[in-house]
Amino acid sequence: MRLATGDDGSMTTAPDDIRSRTISWQDPMIGAKLAATMPGLDYLRAMIAGEIPPPPIIALMDMDLVSAEPGVVTFSCEPNESHYNPIGTVHGGFVCTVLDSVAGCAVHSTLPVGMGYTSLEIKVNYLRAVSTTTGPLTAVGTVVKPGSRVAFAEATVTDAEGRLVATATSTLLVFPIEKAKPSPAN
Repeated sequence: MRLATGDDGSMTTAPDDIRSRTISWQDPMIGAKLAATMPGLDYLRAMIAGEIPPPPIIALMDMDLVSAEPGVVTFSCEPNESHYNPIGTVHGGFVCTVLDSVAGCAVHSTLPVGMGYTSLEIKVNYLRAVSTTTGPLTAVGTVVKPGSRVAFAEATVTDAEGRLVATATSTLLVFPIEKAKPSPAN
């Protein structure tokens, strides 16, 4: 049920205005297995070229990996109603996820073959509310200090008019990833 305004101005419930969203993705292990066999920058560029399927979070969050250079990665994303919080704006978790993703991929772009990463911490500053009228967002992640054990990155999100929406700093653990082992024969 949803709230509606009655003829007298009072709030009443009305039948739901149901919306739905279908999300499709490829097997995430296809890309994960290849991650151990390629330098990070090559891996990200192969994803942009469509040679490697993106991870499911990309479809879930309506993000696109747009460009990857050594230490700098750009995403675009489109906020929609499915990202809304209870007060009718895009949930901060959506923006945080975008920032975390672009910061992590910026670090990934600096890693050699066989190395992976995970977020240790992220600090986000929200500067502007986001809604469906905000338009597409652009997120840029930049490595501040690469590392063989710990790396540091910054990230920004801007709206369609180029206004800063949020910023983040992130610390990421860098570690060796194993090549996928063949599945036992059945």
